[in-house]
Amino acid sequence: MAERGVSLELFEMRPNTQTPAHQTGWLAELVCSNSLKSDLPTTASGLLKRELRHLGSLILRVAEEMAVPAGSALAVDRQRFAARITDVISKHPRIRLVRDEIKDIPQGKPLVLASGPLTSHELSLAIQNFFGDGTLFFYDAIAPLISADSLNHQKIFLGSRYQKGEPAYLNCPLNESDYHTFYEQLLAAEVLPLHSFEKGLFFESCLPVEELAKRGPKTLLFGAMRAVGLTDPRTGRRPYAVVQLRQDNTEASIYNMVGFQTRLRRGEQKRVFRLIPGLERAELLRYGSVHRNTFLCAPRVLRSTMQVRGQEKMFVAGQITGGEGYMESVATGMVAGLNLARVLAGQDPVVFPATTAVGSLCRYIAGAKPDNFQPMNVNFGLLPPLDYSPRNRQQRNERLVRRSLEDLSSWTEEEGII
Repeated sequence: MAERGVSLELFEMRPNTQTPAHQTGWLAELVCSNSLKSDLPTTASGLLKRELRHLGSLILRVAEEMAVPAGSALAVDRQRFAARITDVISKHPRIRLVRDEIKDIPQGKPLVLASGPLTSHELSLAIQNFFGDGTLFFYDAIAPLISADSLNHQKIFLGSRYQKGEPAYLNCPLNESDYHTFYEQLLAAEVLPLHSFEKGLFFESCLPVEELAKRGPKTLLFGAMRAVGLTDPRTGRRPYAVVQLRQDNTEASIYNMVGFQTRLRRGEQKRVFRLIPGLERAELLRYGSVHRNTFLCAPRVLRSTMQVRGQEKMFVAGQITGGEGYMESVATGMVAGLNLARVLAGQDPVVFPATTAVGSLCRYIAGAKPDNFQPMNVNFGLLPPLDYSPRNRQQRNERLVRRSLEDLSSWTEEEGII
């Protein structure tokens, strides 16, 4: 907004009021990791970075200045990165940095709400009161998402329990030997430790699958891996256990592992879940997690412009939108800031093309099913399918990237964005 001529106030409560995770008063202090993920051009994360470079992202520019060796990923020196961002923002002639805690949502003023996953207690209550009950969540209990292209359909069957309604699930059947191998590896797998501010996070209705497994070798057979009411058409019998996959988007390019929220480390998720028949080569588009994270039920309250429904000059940005991850937060901030600047200039807000990483993420945030909404990382499964999709995944990704960048370039020129 400031780069587009808007004078504004930026409120930051730190260091006067700290969160349980931050240690400094710097803006853009990275808490969980110093990595901004892959910068390879044929990854969804790499595509998002290329789009944000095209749009002139300050965060990305400084990240590249403060980069440290990390192979194909973009990682930064945390202290130098945050210090540089703070310096640029505090010296900007159109930004007034205010070190004060906002405890209520200002009424009647143009604003962007970007309070993050560790929103203070007082502001969380204000957000709940403003948006209504059931629109704000304080933790993630997320199961992995899998690319449909990576499934082995020769071992998977379509069906619903007791044949009720339309066949709605892909079912991965396990025999007794398969199950015990999976169970033993699940128990032995390494989990991510909880932060101190995440203690007491688990709820009985959303326990991690590995926590449930600790209750005994048959616990999962009465829960997430229950096979009752299902018949494998290849054998004519009920499997010993089943992992169900639920369609997660309209194009049926993404599937959710039902009941498999987990704290396993990412490498362990890939290793253990690939022991399940049909998932031997599963491509995980989003890894499972259970952690402290304040986020809105965005499909109920946000448009893909990041505007609040019914509030022309109120926008939401960052991880509180349900865009999971550093660069995804940057992307929603870019959209919110760009659009509020346009509204203040008497222009209509813009919707980014669905074929771009930014546009597809915003479309998911605003258009996902509200009842099952969970935060999302950018991934190729969010993009509309190609008219012709090569079987080779690398070639498919290359074509998706090329289409995205071409569409973004022509669109920004047409809309006068750059």
